[in-house]
Amino acid sequence: MNRKKQTEDHDDTSVSAVPTDTTDLGSDGAVPAEQSGTTPAESATGVPEEGPLTLEQARLELERLRQQAAEALDKYLRGKAEVENTRRRAEIDAANARKYGIERFAAELLAVRDSLELARTVDIQQENHTALEKMHEGLDLTLKLMDSAFHKVALTVIDPKGEKFDPEKHQAVSTVESDTIAPGYVAQVVQKGYLLHDRLLRPAMVIVAKAADTGKTTEST
Repeated sequence: MNRKKQTEDHDDTSVSAVPTDTTDLGSDGAVPAEQSGTTPAESATGVPEEGPLTLEQARLELERLRQQAAEALDKYLRGKAEVENTRRRAEIDAANARKYGIERFAAELLAVRDSLELARTVDIQQENHTALEKMHEGLDLTLKLMDSAFHKVALTVIDPKGEKFDPEKHQAVSTVESDTIAPGYVAQVVQKGYLLHDRLLRPAMVIVAKAADTGKTTEST
């Protein structure tokens, strides 16, 4: 009888271990969402999903986008106007440079012309020594003014007498035999040349020395 009682006690214990509160389980045996710590608005990763915008939110978002578009358009128009103004200023500056590029040089030449006009006032009909001296003084002054004007605009004279012939800067018009000047050197300058900065403006026209023909000299002797 004691053995039977122990068996009944054991059965009662087994039954009491099974949870009797089934209100926390769903119909499929799963734990409801509100008790599991998640809400229906959350995804499987736990990140809340955005719901649909309300009419007021949509209106505010549209207004924000319109404002951004207006600001972008204003910046574009301002930038376009600035580029156009820069282009116009560059065109005006280039036109003025072409039109008035020689303004400084022209101002320097005015003094040269004044000096030449003064030289013309000398009465050469008198044919006296004083008149010729005044004319020479006027010509010397004119040349100095001209050289000063050339120097200010980086215009350099090429006067290569006695120098080695340079085809880059000199133009040979003829040759001449010479015993005193080495062959290939400039014996005489017919017309001076000029450089504008490093650019050749006009080559110097020269006569180049060459070796004397000793054969003809011996034959004639």
